[in-house]
Amino acid sequence: MRIAWFLAAALAVLSTAVAAKPLKVVGPWEIAGIDPAQSGYVFSRLQVAETLVTADTSGRLVPALAAAWSVSDDGLVWRFTLRPDAVFHDGTPVTAEAATASLERARAGVGVLTQVPIAGIAGDGRDVVIRLDEPFAALPAYLVNFSAIILAPSSYDDAGKVSRIVGSGPYKVKNLTPPLKLELEASRSWWGGEPGIAEVSYLAVGQGETRALMAESGEADLVFSMLPVSVERLRRNSKLDVQIATIPRTRILKVNAGSPFFDDVKVRQAVSQAIDRAGIAKVILRNPDLAATQLFPPALAGWHVPDLAPLGRDLEAAKRLLAEAGWKPGSDGILERDGRRFSVTLLTYANWPELPPIATALQAQLREVGIEVKVSVGNSSEIPSRHRDGTLEMGLVSRLYSIVPDPIGTLLQDYGPGGSDWGAMGWSNEELPALVGRLVGMSDPGARAPLQRRAVEILQQELPSIPVTWSELAIVASKRVTGVKVDPLEVNYGLAAIRWAE
Repeated sequence: MRIAWFLAAALAVLSTAVAAKPLKVVGPWEIAGIDPAQSGYVFSRLQVAETLVTADTSGRLVPALAAAWSVSDDGLVWRFTLRPDAVFHDGTPVTAEAATASLERARAGVGVLTQVPIAGIAGDGRDVVIRLDEPFAALPAYLVNFSAIILAPSSYDDAGKVSRIVGSGPYKVKNLTPPLKLELEASRSWWGGEPGIAEVSYLAVGQGETRALMAESGEADLVFSMLPVSVERLRRNSKLDVQIATIPRTRILKVNAGSPFFDDVKVRQAVSQAIDRAGIAKVILRNPDLAATQLFPPALAGWHVPDLAPLGRDLEAAKRLLAEAGWKPGSDGILERDGRRFSVTLLTYANWPELPPIATALQAQLREVGIEVKVSVGNSSEIPSRHRDGTLEMGLVSRLYSIVPDPIGTLLQDYGPGGSDWGAMGWSNEELPALVGRLVGMSDPGARAPLQRRAVEILQQELPSIPVTWSELAIVASKRVTGVKVDPLEVNYGLAAIRWAE
C-alpha cells in the first residue's frame, strides 16, 4: 500500500513537471514592436490576443470574441455580439466599449480597416455596432486581420499608445524581449478552456538551417518555415513529424513601374518571360507544381482562373519585347537605352529562407536577356521603407493573400491608388479599382465571379507584380507533442490544442 502511494506521488510529480515544461516554438518572424499594426500577427498566431471574427483552416469565417454577427437589410449596419464569458488577462471583462476602442484605434492607423467605409463604431450592450457609409460585404473578413485584435484598456498608456499587450486568448505575455523572444503562460480564464501546455517560449531565428538544427537537436518542439532541402532530411528523423500545407502566399517580384527600367509594360512582360519558374520550383522548392502561372494559387477558389493563359518562359519573346521597348545589347551584353545600362538592384530578405536562393536564380536568368541584377539580402523592413522613399527598383517578397481571408482586401491594399508597401509601386490602372469597388459590396459568388476573373486578367497582362512561385508552409514538430495542425491561412497556430505526448 505504501509503495503504491509513493508510486502515485512520483507519477503526480512527474506529470506536473512535464506539464510545466515550456513548449519551445521557433519561427522566422521577428517581433518588431508591440503595436498591433507592427507585430499583431505574432500575438494573434500565438493566441495571446483575439479578434472578433476568425477563420478556420478552410478559410470559413467562424466566431472568435464575437459569438455571432448580423447585418441590416441595407448592408449598412453590422452587429457583433460578444461572448458573455470573454475576459482579458488582467481580469476585466471584454466589453463592447473596449472592443470599440481597439477597432477605432485600428481604423485610425495603417491597418486594413482604413480600407473599409466605416461611418462609426459604438458599443450597444454586448454588441459592437459598426455603421458603414456604403455596403461592404467583406467586413467580417477584415475583422480577422491581426491589426484588429482586441486589447484591454490597460494595454494603453496615458497618451493612448500601446505599452503592453493585454489580450484575451489562452496565453498571456510573461516576458517580451523584442525583437527575438516572447515568453507566454496560460491565462487560466480563456473562454475556450485551459490550454494543454502551461507555458510557451517563442524565439525568432532568421536562418532556416539553424531552425532545422534546433528541431533535430531537441532545442525546439515546434518549428515553422523550413527550407525544402531541410525538410527532406528532417522527414528521415524518427523523432520528428513534418507537416506541409499549400498556403495562399505567392513569391513575387515587386518592380518599380514608375522607374525608367519598368515603366513600359513590355519590359515587365519580358522580365516575366525570362523567368524559369518550373526550374526554380523544382530545384529550390523541390516541388515543380509550385511554379506560379498566375498571381493567385489554386487554394484561392474563385480567384485562381484555371483557363487563364499561363505565365511561362520564352527567352526569344523576352528579347523581342525588350528590343521593342528600345533596349539594345551593349558591348558586354547588358542592355542599354539612351546611355543607361539596364542594371538594377534586387532587394530581398532571409525571413523566408528560400528567398535569397530564388533571388540568385533570378539574377542568372535575367542576365540571359541582358538585364544585370545585383542581389542585396537585407531586412524585410527595407522593402516597405524603400517603397515609401521611392528608391526600390526590384524586390523579391513573399506575399500572403489571406491577410484578409477574402483576397479582395489585398487587392484593395496592393493595387489601389499609390499601391502599398508590399504591392504595386509606380503603377496605376483605372479599371481595376472600379472592379474592386464593385466587388466589396457583393456577397453572391456567382455575381462576383466574372469581376474577379477580369481583375486577375488585368494583373496577368499588366504585371505590376510579377509572380514567381506559389508557396507551402512546412512545420516540424517533435514527437514529444501531439495536436499540431498547419493553418494554411496563418491566422492561428492552435497552440492551445497541443499536448505533451509523454
